[in-house]
Amino acid sequence: MGTGNRAGPGAEKGWAPARPGWLDPGRPRVWWHRRSGGYGGRRGGPGSRLCPCSIGENIQLLVDRPDGTYCFRLHRDRVYYLSEKLLKLAASVPRESLVAPGTCFGKFTKSQKFRLSVTALDFLAPYAKYKVWVKPGSEQSFLYGNHVLKSGLGRITENTAQYQGVVVYSMADVPLGFGVAAKSTQECRKVDPLAIVVFHQADVGEYVRNEDTLT
Repeated sequence: MGTGNRAGPGAEKGWAPARPGWLDPGRPRVWWHRRSGGYGGRRGGPGSRLCPCSIGENIQLLVDRPDGTYCFRLHRDRVYYLSEKLLKLAASVPRESLVAPGTCFGKFTKSQKFRLSVTALDFLAPYAKYKVWVKPGSEQSFLYGNHVLKSGLGRITENTAQYQGVVVYSMADVPLGFGVAAKSTQECRKVDPLAIVVFHQADVGEYVRNEDTLT
């Protein structure tokens, strides 16, 4: 794949705009690295999703913000979210010396599957279309990395499909983490109390459990 017609900050260091349709359809403000193996199916292509929690067209609000223009950058198999101003500054740092150019949204595993990081929670939660609220008695269990059972389910967004990515909240509307709906909204109404309704993916407890490795 070519680098396109538009260069930008970081291009001279080997960074180029991502092909339209990855994170920000039709806008070349999403970045990928020319040496990373390209775009295609490996990163962001068919069968790969950056955000398991769907924010749909709200992705535009993450890029065009009142305080400036922001973008996504791929670095060492991790996707970072940062302002274009910071991106220009990061372009002056040698790639091998750059640790973290912005907020880490997640990383690609060795099998090239994207795993969302809890550090993206504060940015994605306000725009999530599908949400799950857990009862106070089940908050601690989720924050220790466990799945959400029907007995701990407080509410769920209407018309949530099975395997849809969701943001998990406390009943006080505090975002706790990410998950994947194990059951649809309709199925949740009739399943056994001990049935899993949300598969755990990430939670804010990782700031304590994985303090040394969380980027």
